[in-house]
Amino acid sequence: MSNTPIASEGWRIGVLFSRSGLSALTECEHLRGTTLAIEEINQAGGVRGLPLVPVTRDPQSSPTIYRQMARQLIVDEGVTTIFGCSHSASRKAVLPLVERHDALLFYPSVYEGFEYSENVIYAGPTLNQCAFPLADFLIRRYGKRIGFVGADYIFPRESNRAMRDILESKGATITGEVYAPLDASTAEVAGLIGHIRDWQADAIFSTVIGGPARQLYRMYAEAGFETEQRPIASLTMAETEIAEIGTEYCRGHVLSASYFQSLPSDQNQRFVAAYKARFGAEATTSVWSQTAYLQVYLLAHALERAGSLEPSALAPHLLGQSMPAPEGTVTVDQENRHLWLTPRIGTMRADGQFDVAWQASGSVRPDPYLATARFDEVWV
Repeated sequence: MSNTPIASEGWRIGVLFSRSGLSALTECEHLRGTTLAIEEINQAGGVRGLPLVPVTRDPQSSPTIYRQMARQLIVDEGVTTIFGCSHSASRKAVLPLVERHDALLFYPSVYEGFEYSENVIYAGPTLNQCAFPLADFLIRRYGKRIGFVGADYIFPRESNRAMRDILESKGATITGEVYAPLDASTAEVAGLIGHIRDWQADAIFSTVIGGPARQLYRMYAEAGFETEQRPIASLTMAETEIAEIGTEYCRGHVLSASYFQSLPSDQNQRFVAAYKARFGAEATTSVWSQTAYLQVYLLAHALERAGSLEPSALAPHLLGQSMPAPEGTVTVDQENRHLWLTPRIGTMRADGQFDVAWQASGSVRPDPYLATARFDEVWV
């Protein structure tokens, strides 16, 4: 499959993020981060004098439509590189097509791990970069009784399986584990609150996503739980969703991520300013938009050297590449195609931003198969 650019057109890349459906809020952040990076690169002269040309589709948060649109991009449009998918269900739907047609997918989200593909760059954190330090943080700050609530799909179930092992290896007790449908109703979310009340946990680890997650946070506060003493902790609940929930419901809750808008570095402040200039003063950056943003630059740097969008030509220039990003220096691991990232843990402030309560001393190697990570290792 050839993707040699035509001078009048440029480098055609697929963009496959939802603007509607269950995960529209976070996927629109992926889309914004991707769009901002493409525009910045093009304004600076493009790559080898040619612009990046996005071929954009809206898969409506549906794995079935993701699969259909990935096929359109790869087979009908001749696109070899796609920035897309936000959750594991959509990535799993697209992966066989990407591999069959030797295309390249840049995937920007935290996920459950236990996957490797020569046709994917995994830009989000692996569990050893987020769940491991979070387990230590919860035990040390809040206590050893932890309850689990999740959405019923692969990421929550696999993340909770690993999190249970980590916590129990450190002497914690899982007080309960319950799941609701991915598109849980108000009554079903209220059912989660009932379980939480019964558990008397010191903290809740949540892998509920989308609208039901935002309902969960509101209901948790309305039920009278002390959010600063008994928080909900997650790997996904970031700044933009907090603004949607209402900051008054969220103070004290915990997020384990590699990026927060409040990071003080010059690189991040430039990113935040550019993001607000492009999408409005009220827009907030997050790990969703920032990771999508940086992975476009990873491609651009590799493409400048390779001169081709063919995955086989890009690979030698992608693997091992290091670059500064708003979150700090990131590096593509040469062996497993995930990123070296700096783990951080933030607690939500009254203004909807995060105080960084802990961060690692440097970047940490991704370990998607948990092959070398020790469950009893002390992080925090």
